This record gives sequence, structure tokens and C-alpha cells, in this order.
Amino acid sequence: MQRKLMVYIACSLDGYIAAPGDDLSFLETVAQEGEDYGYHAFTETVDTIIMGRKTYDWVLKHAPFPHTDKQVYIVTRTPHPSHENITFYTGRLQTLVEQLKSQTGKHIFCDGGAEVVHALLLENLVDEFIISVIPVLLGKGIHLFKEGRSKQNLSLLSAKSFPSGLEQLHYKRSL
Repeated sequence: MQRKLMVYIACSLDGYIAAPGDDLSFLETVAQEGEDYGYHAFTETVDTIIMGRKTYDWVLKHAPFPHTDKQVYIVTRTPHPSHENITFYTGRLQTLVEQLKSQTGKHIFCDGGAEVVHALLLENLVDEFIISVIPVLLGKGIHLFKEGRSKQNLSLLSAKSFPSGLEQLHYKRSL
């Protein structure tokens, strides 16, 4: 089975993944006891994480690092020494993704941020998107999709509605 690069992310209805100041508190509006919106099941299908350095730094400031059981690549412009399962990657993103897809293993999870998603889209490297739409309009912040990339057609695989108002859309790239 071919490994897929998947973006699993949440955004506001108006397309922001964070409010100004990297504020993610809008995600709490759909937080419900015992409901993870399929996140645990999804992470069981991946063994490799690609994440931007800003996202990595934010996570470390706010919570224990969640991906200790996966191979993690932190995309950065500044070299840092690798440690344990974390590699700081300064090379060409397309090279990394092609190398990872050629290996055997589970799928590859892009865990943000917007700059990394944009770079992956510029090279047409994302195979699937799972986007959880939070029922809030933020008005400003960090957009999930930046301008300046080519058109990419998608096919809807599934759409799930949750009592909290969250809508989860699963798309694959159309060839």
C-alpha cells in the first residue's frame, strides 16, 4: 500500500487555524468530554509526522509533546540537533516527502502549520485532507490556505456532523 500524506487540521468556518497571537482557544467551543472527533483513530494510521517549527514550539509551550511514538520531522530554516524521534529538517520539503512515501510504513501526518501546508500544496504533495470546521467566525488570524498556489481538485470521501456543531470533511486529491 502506498503511503499517503494527510493533513488533519481544524479551522474556523471562515478558514482560520488560529486567531491573532496564535490563539487556539476557539477549539474549546467544541470540546466535549470523551469526544476526540476521530483523532485517536486517525493517529493510529500514521507513523510519521511533518510539522512546522512554529507549531512545534507552540505545542511545547502548551502541552506535553503528543507524538513521542512517531518519527517526527520539524520543518525549519535553522539547523538544530536531532534528538530521540525528532529530526529538524532544513532541506527541500518535496525531497523529504518523496523519500518518506517511497518507504514502507503507515501514512504521513502533516500536523501544521499553515506555512508547511502551503509549501506542500505548492508541490502538489498532499493526498488527503481531514478538516474539522469549527462553528465560529474568527474574522482574522492565520488562514489555513494561503494564496499563490495552483488549483487542485478534490473528491469528498466523507462528511460527518457532530452534536457540537463541528463538521468534519474528508477529501482526497483528484488525479
